[in-house]
Amino acid sequence: MTANGEAYVIGAVRSPVGRRGGALSTVHPADLGAHALRALMERTGVDPEAVEDVVFGCLDAVGPQAGDIARTSWLAAGLPESVPGVTVDRQCGSSQQALHFAAQAVMSGTSDLVVAGGVQNMSQIPIAFASRQAAAPLGLTEGPYQGSEGWRARYGDAPVDQFHGAETIARQWGIEREEMERWALGSHQRAVRAQDEGRFAREIAPYVTPSGDVAADEGPRRDTSLEKMAGLAPVVEGGRITAAASSQISDAASALLLASPEAVRVHGLTPRARIHHLSARGEDPIRMLSAPIPATAYALKKTGLSMDDIDLVEINEAFAPVVLAWLHDTGTDPDRVNVNGGAIALGHPLGATGARLMTTLLHELERTGGRFGLQTMCEGGGQANVTIVERLA
Repeated sequence: MTANGEAYVIGAVRSPVGRRGGALSTVHPADLGAHALRALMERTGVDPEAVEDVVFGCLDAVGPQAGDIARTSWLAAGLPESVPGVTVDRQCGSSQQALHFAAQAVMSGTSDLVVAGGVQNMSQIPIAFASRQAAAPLGLTEGPYQGSEGWRARYGDAPVDQFHGAETIARQWGIEREEMERWALGSHQRAVRAQDEGRFAREIAPYVTPSGDVAADEGPRRDTSLEKMAGLAPVVEGGRITAAASSQISDAASALLLASPEAVRVHGLTPRARIHHLSARGEDPIRMLSAPIPATAYALKKTGLSMDDIDLVEINEAFAPVVLAWLHDTGTDPDRVNVNGGAIALGHPLGATGARLMTTLLHELERTGGRFGLQTMCEGGGQANVTIVERLA
């Protein structure tokens, strides 16, 4: 086994992102994942037998999302039984971590062709279902943290909650509600513009339902306004954050194909991007959502790049203050960040979001001719992944 050193992105595709209770809400998660995998194989033209592993992100792996949905989705797509699959849970960054694991397998020389992606149907399995409703019949009511003596000794009884984390960031960075809602409005406006200009057309594989094709993301709101947002009650009493400044509950799947230089040669493939950097860092799990800031600093130090070298950024809009605090500390030009809208408008289908962000980032780099793109996202436990890609095609 010889280390390849390089990993190339050959293809990237996603389903539309359906809103909660929307057109994809009744689709079995394995079929949703299968849709992205089938489209990836068709679009890249790769012999599926040559794929050596499928790495998928998915949270709340219970019910229809249980049983290693990476493997289930591959088989549901009618693809070869000889190809294994594994499911990853790094919370909201699960499919970005899936991409990291796939790229690392290729770069190490362990594998030559690996699929990375993710799937989530939040309409069917609500967020945190595995640690709450699914655990209750077993008499397990304290969740993943509260029952741990070691955790309590270190962090006490501080709430481990994304809304608490988002409010903490808003307070500590001095981000007012109006600023968050201006960012949220801009997210919707950018997403609507991207839809109207057909920017998502190449990356989306329409999903056929009994009532017709679903070809567009369902989240962007054309009729929203600052006035409408101002009328919403805060999520937390006395807080600054409302639903308007929060990501949407969604259903979707996404997939990418990673290849070694040898696989590119043998299969006659055309690399679209090169993996330039992969890393993940952690920080305060109670504040939870601010880790993209130190993670980005770490990635830039490791690569010798600066934000001036980065043409486009995709940072997950779990909540508006996550992005605004990151912008404040990195000094990045907002016009290069989430240029086609973010999760506030497009939705955040948890286990699928990381690969969705990379799919969108790749296509936008190709559309604009940019060289480097950076992706990062906050994750439960106070973690963040950073991926930097270099466009080639």
